[in-house]
Amino acid sequence: MKKITLRTCIVTKEKLEKKDLIRIVKNKEGKISIDLKGKANGRGVYLKRDLGVIDKAPKYLPRVLESEIDPKLYEDLKELIK
Repeated sequence: MKKITLRTCIVTKEKLEKKDLIRIVKNKEGKISIDLKGKANGRGVYLKRDLGVIDKAPKYLPRVLESEIDPKLYEDLKELIK
């Protein structure tokens, strides 16, 4: 039996399978992007695939990634979920 890897959503603090989450990554150059494959190098955080969570993300993401977040990232996340 294969072990299921759980990750924690930074907004809801729920432990979920990776398939139920979206990974946001900040690379060494400081660029923040959506990591669709889950394998990009850098500091990664997870958000639950839920529009309510994405609406709350602007409160959490800048603090966790210690960077300003482009508002377009949130729009891209919403489009990804729809």
